[in-house]
Amino acid sequence: MIKPKELWIKEGYEIYALNGFESLKIERLAKVVGISKSSFYHHFADLEYFFEVLINHHCQKCSILSRKEKNCESIFPELIDTLVEHKIDLLFHRQLRINRNNKVIEAALLKSNRILGNYAVMLWAKEINLKLTTNQLNGLFEIVTDDFYMRINKDNLEYQYISNYFENLSQITKQFV
Repeated sequence: MIKPKELWIKEGYEIYALNGFESLKIERLAKVVGISKSSFYHHFADLEYFFEVLINHHCQKCSILSRKEKNCESIFPELIDTLVEHKIDLLFHRQLRINRNNKVIEAALLKSNRILGNYAVMLWAKEINLKLTTNQLNGLFEIVTDDFYMRINKDNLEYQYISNYFENLSQITKQFV
């Protein structure tokens, strides 16, 4: 059985991932969790502290995702299956990217980006045999990462979409190189 504090975190994490910070309201969370608002205040004191807890939770999820990406030997199906498995984590990260104009969120984004690394893009570059310098790969990584996160949503973050994304990316990149 999930403890109340863990339930608050799980549901808050998902709400933020799917709808952003504006939808992270204590009353709404209490209805989703099925626990009184007083329980929220018992565990978190306020929404600001709760968001810090969600960010720390996200960093833990990023560590797990990063380890899995690092161990992937291929994009199809291994990496894509890993990305689909971590759908909510990727959508949470997307919200951080969208709202990075806020200093707290920008700091969280930088921290989680460092944890995530660039394993997925480096695996993709290796698989399509890109012969680029480290600086070129890093620049490509920035562009591809922003593009990926701005395109994903709860409805399209599935195997076929990601597979098509990597295939289209490969075709476009080969044309430039």
